[in-house]
Amino acid sequence: MAVSVTHITQISSESLLESLLADCRSFLPRCDEQLVRKAFHFCVEAHKESVRASGEPYYTHPVEVARIVARDIALDDISVAAALLHDVIEDTDFTLQDIQAEFGSTIADIVDSVTKISGIAENQTITTAETYRKLLLSLIRDVRAILVKLADRLHNMRTIEALPPERRIQIARETLDIYAPFAHRLGLANLKWELEDLAFKVLNPEAYFSLAQALQESRVEREAYIQKVISPIERHLRQHGLRFEITGRPKNLYSIYQKTVVRGKPLEEIYDLFAIRIILDTEDSNECYFAYGLVTQLFTPIPERFKDFIAVPKKNGYRSLHTTVIGPEGRPVEIQIRTRSMHEIAERGVAAHFRYKAAQGVAPAWNDDPELEEWIQWVRELFEKRSREEAAQEFLESLPLNLYQDEIYVFTPKGELKRLPKGATPLDFAFAIHTEIGHHCIGAKVNGRIVPLTYKLQTGDQVEILTSKHQAPSRDWEHIVVTHKAKSYIRRYLNEQRRLKQQEGQQALEKRLRKLHLAVSDEELERVARALKYENRAALFYAIGIGTISPELVINLLRRDSSASPEASSSCLPSLEQVAEIARQQASGVEIVGTPTDGTPLLYSYARCCNPIPGDEIVGIITIGSGLRVHRQTCKTIQDMLQNNHPRLVPLRWGNVAGEEFIAALRITGDDRPGMLHDITKAIVACDRTNIRSVNIDSYGGLFEGVVTLYVRNTEHLGRIIEKLRKIHGVHTVVRFESP
Repeated sequence: MAVSVTHITQISSESLLESLLADCRSFLPRCDEQLVRKAFHFCVEAHKESVRASGEPYYTHPVEVARIVARDIALDDISVAAALLHDVIEDTDFTLQDIQAEFGSTIADIVDSVTKISGIAENQTITTAETYRKLLLSLIRDVRAILVKLADRLHNMRTIEALPPERRIQIARETLDIYAPFAHRLGLANLKWELEDLAFKVLNPEAYFSLAQALQESRVEREAYIQKVISPIERHLRQHGLRFEITGRPKNLYSIYQKTVVRGKPLEEIYDLFAIRIILDTEDSNECYFAYGLVTQLFTPIPERFKDFIAVPKKNGYRSLHTTVIGPEGRPVEIQIRTRSMHEIAERGVAAHFRYKAAQGVAPAWNDDPELEEWIQWVRELFEKRSREEAAQEFLESLPLNLYQDEIYVFTPKGELKRLPKGATPLDFAFAIHTEIGHHCIGAKVNGRIVPLTYKLQTGDQVEILTSKHQAPSRDWEHIVVTHKAKSYIRRYLNEQRRLKQQEGQQALEKRLRKLHLAVSDEELERVARALKYENRAALFYAIGIGTISPELVINLLRRDSSASPEASSSCLPSLEQVAEIARQQASGVEIVGTPTDGTPLLYSYARCCNPIPGDEIVGIITIGSGLRVHRQTCKTIQDMLQNNHPRLVPLRWGNVAGEEFIAALRITGDDRPGMLHDITKAIVACDRTNIRSVNIDSYGGLFEGVVTLYVRNTEHLGRIIEKLRKIHGVHTVVRFESP
């Protein structure tokens, strides 16, 4: 008797529904089965005409995604229903309004967010600011959208073999770069491990299968060794009345592969391939410490490998005790100790938050969880006072750091704990305390010793930030800090300073033009900007604002341009020779030797390699776009040009520099004693209220060496500072510093 395809599909779909409901009953704290049934039948009806690349009915995919949501993430019935419907808007004729009418606004919003996140996978380069904006905004609205999307990606990775090779590689790379880090940040350890291994299998199949085979060959030996460690621990803990579960957990393949690559060791020389996990049937975290004490009675712990994530949880809420002990045969073994509720959070992360809320009958919301709120604040900050393109760029830069970071734990002098990403510097610490402290940071002491701002902080460090009201962020700071908060505030400050200088430059030029009764169009200013090698008018105004060029130079070029023929003025720009000639005819803070001056400013800038200041013998080099570059005659970078009388060299002398300040740098060495940095900065500021720009000091073997950059008026001013510094107890040498 023939059986219709429709009847087979119906039997298959009913079987899937019962399996899904069984998962919901087993893993969810409560479940509206009518809602799940309704969403299931809607899903089957919507996708009835579609098949997957593997040839299966398409509805099998959303059903499997819903099972992952129920079984592996253990969210709530709302999320299960949203998972069943997550592809309906994108792949069928049903609309968001249809979903909302049938299932309400909450499920519709989650489905809408998942649909928008799906756009990322289609955009291979992930460069569109709008796409990222939608992703981040979906986080702010409801984190369940991300969790459903993670389940969707996991099932796609489990069935990726049906896709063509190029598509497989693209999806696997995106999984490793974005989705696995998201799973890590949201505390979904099991999902993270499986996503990593599945992506690893696609991207490096040779290494994957080689490692899998090696582990399989040594599996019996490893399991026997784990049991040799577990058996005495199990007996000892039970003798002391503890109720618990103890298991040996092998680490995932990708994690092991990373260890072999980073450490450069073969597999047989890496012992921490597994961890023993003790899960206590209690809600008293003190029993974790008691269990730790019992374990260390049996096996010698390695002190530096003890990590207390109970007292200091990770940002994703993870809590557990980690220790490494010397097991039988002298092999190190990692042991994790946690309570049952801690284990729930460790396995399911943010989903455990929803389970708890759902069990209480409370509508889950993630903005009442302090750990999650701390992270989502980062998302909100991306949209404050900046363009969408800037937000996307910052997201690209800080995504790996915010999602997939190792953490360190450092302390203020008063013992307050600060959590920072691995690789953080004293500047990151300063901004973590307060924005103003970050802005005015000139140095730091770590564990009582002076360190440079580039020092990489370590767990347990006690950090004291040294500040000066005269200090301000510089462009170099962007390359020192690693945290999003520090980078964000430094950029914001620098952008604001640039805007103010640009505004000053524009006002100075407009004031001069009004005085001369000249009217200039934006197009004419753009032409002059390009002639002077600036990107646009804004960059030209900024150059005027910081004094790189003068309003008079721009006006002279505008006059010369306007005096040409109409044809020439629209197609020709001033040449380098014309710019240099105008520069030679002008004078200001520096003057060309043997050239009369009418008091109008000269186009020039000071070389950063030697930082000339009034009192130095100086010489100029004609450059493109910046007029004359002023060097000290002793500057090493121009000695060959001086000896050969290079035609681009121009003899200079100092003109009227009254009231101006110049950058100078001093190299200082001496004894690394308590209070040394304070004495140095105090002596500098006390000398005519000198402003300090930056301090970079390193210490070793009881000595320190550093460079202090400051603002001075002339060589006489600098000389007085040097004399004061040389009188400080413990200072060995103070010399003027030149960049190599």
